[in-house]
Amino acid sequence: MARLRTLAAGVLVLGLVGGLPAPAAMAASWTPANDLEGACVSLQVFDGSTSRGYAKRDSVGYGFTGAVASAEPFRVEATQLGRYMLRDSTGKPPYQSMLGWVWAGDGYGDRADWTVSVADGRYRFVSTATGQQMGVYLGGLGAGNANSTVALAPATGCAAIPDIATGVSGTPAAGVDSSGKMVGWIDAHAHITAAEAFGGSLHCGDAYAPGGASVALKGCASHATLGWGALLEGIIAGTDPINSAEDGWPTFGDWPQHDTMLHEASYFRSLERAWKSGQRVLNVLLVANRVICGLTLEHTSCDEMDQIRAQSTYLRKMQDYVDARSGGPGKGWFRLATTPSQVRQIAAQGKLAVTIGVENSEIFGCREINDVPQCTQANIDAGLNELESMGVSGFYPVHKFDNAFGGTRFDEGVTGAAINVGNLLSTGHWWQATSCTGPSDNEQPLVSDDLAKLLQLGVSLPAGAILPVYPSGKICNIRGLTPIGKYLVQQMMNRGMIIHLDHMSVKTASAVLDLAEQAKYPGVTSVHTWSDPSMVNRILGVGGFVASYAFSATDDGQDTGTFLDEWRTNRSLANGSKITGYGVGTDVNGLGPQAAPRLNAGSRPLTYPFTATNGTTVTKQVYGSRTFDLNTDGVAQYGLYADWIVDLINQAGSDGTLLRKQLLSGAESYTVMWEKARA
Repeated sequence: MARLRTLAAGVLVLGLVGGLPAPAAMAASWTPANDLEGACVSLQVFDGSTSRGYAKRDSVGYGFTGAVASAEPFRVEATQLGRYMLRDSTGKPPYQSMLGWVWAGDGYGDRADWTVSVADGRYRFVSTATGQQMGVYLGGLGAGNANSTVALAPATGCAAIPDIATGVSGTPAAGVDSSGKMVGWIDAHAHITAAEAFGGSLHCGDAYAPGGASVALKGCASHATLGWGALLEGIIAGTDPINSAEDGWPTFGDWPQHDTMLHEASYFRSLERAWKSGQRVLNVLLVANRVICGLTLEHTSCDEMDQIRAQSTYLRKMQDYVDARSGGPGKGWFRLATTPSQVRQIAAQGKLAVTIGVENSEIFGCREINDVPQCTQANIDAGLNELESMGVSGFYPVHKFDNAFGGTRFDEGVTGAAINVGNLLSTGHWWQATSCTGPSDNEQPLVSDDLAKLLQLGVSLPAGAILPVYPSGKICNIRGLTPIGKYLVQQMMNRGMIIHLDHMSVKTASAVLDLAEQAKYPGVTSVHTWSDPSMVNRILGVGGFVASYAFSATDDGQDTGTFLDEWRTNRSLANGSKITGYGVGTDVNGLGPQAAPRLNAGSRPLTYPFTATNGTTVTKQVYGSRTFDLNTDGVAQYGLYADWIVDLINQAGSDGTLLRKQLLSGAESYTVMWEKARA
């Protein structure tokens, strides 16, 4: 520091200050300061009515000057509503040190977070971590007293906030038409809260974070070469656990990629890009799995309802964070909607309506162990009440494992083998199947070979486990809707909740659709290509909603279907003419890959910049030093869905006009289905 601040002097002054009560602060109505995001200001520090000068950069921390021209300019960045970090002209964040002074740090941390309130043109900066109020400490900027306030004045020369631009410009078309119908596409299946799922450490990165992109998108040591995260991703996604550089912000050489499954792909600036390009509704599914959570070396509670509660809190804090970065409460573009009418209100404001669902295997703790349900009707009633209090619109009664409500639709290959092991751990038995004709579940012709591959990756089986053998050809899970499962479905219909049929076995889904048809209940969906076509046809017949997994428009060489082929197949179903609006299910962050570049992208590329479906102009999105291009990256992160939607329509040929109409009617059709379910 510029002045001599010896330990002895510090002890002496601390003793004197400790012995004298601070003067009582003038009565003032202090309220959270919510409108400072992005401001470039100088800090004039007051002790009561006496100015102590303007903060200026010193050798370690900050001293004072009487001349505003010599004041240090500070950039203000919101970390949450009423909370901020500051950046001095070098980009360093001032933080409350343990020695009392405010010093310049190297990056965001708890002590660099300031809770700011305002009254009568003055501000209080209080360390969020320690409760110490910014003022004068031993001649420098530091912990002051209750009389310490700060006046802000516009400044120049501030450092930029490390951030990610959307790459979208221009005035968008209205989100509703002249008749009040929504115009825009819907992602009916996304997992943007994955950072809090599976115990909180399986996933690397966050959709938002105090401190911005450099904090939310930094690499994770556990996912670097041969780290346990890299090994798990090798099992789940087939990625290379040895060559895992794990460089996130700002280079992003290792992730995000279209085929990485354990890294954040829905940072809020990417979601903002999709919204600015015409997305109208985002259905966020809180996701949980007790068995996967137990595989991680570090985790919070593995109880699936605890994981859902944590994600519900995360989602609400995310709305607050977007508000904070947008100027204050209610000013953000990311708005939670718990009723269809709220969806319409948000759309009319030109913002993104975010609805809430749940996708997990043991909801309400309703496992089955050797076909014995581990829950009661009272558990279901209490669980439904809790979900409604969270604003949940609907959920998956069955997910990856057989449970107390019914049987699951099998996964395939090595992934299926891994989930089958999870089924064994959850229920005490392997998946059980029989040969069948007509609608069927996914085949398991090479399960023993796939399990052998899994064992080579280090996965161990319970002692005494005997590998299962399945019939060749078409097979069906022997488990269907159980009595307690029927009770659940009836209660969901009574409450107007959306029943997600994907992941149900054919036998289970057929029984649920029987109930829906008898009750003329339209609140049923298939939103990411996990139902047999016969089930999709019945969903359309009862007035439900359908979306396809966001595969590439045409072949991308990944041995998956294509969006266009599936859309055309669903249109050709007996009830295909009932499709008025169609949806997209990205499954982002959901342990599934995103679309790879089309094989013909070189000869038929998406041209940048392009005009989005709502009339805005879109350029390539840049993360730090990396530029994303759909033609070479595929959908590496969520912002590229703005590109993907336009590319999809471009590749549809003569069907492009109809596809565009149905996609831009998707949000409206989904909301109408939900309204009718609640009627």
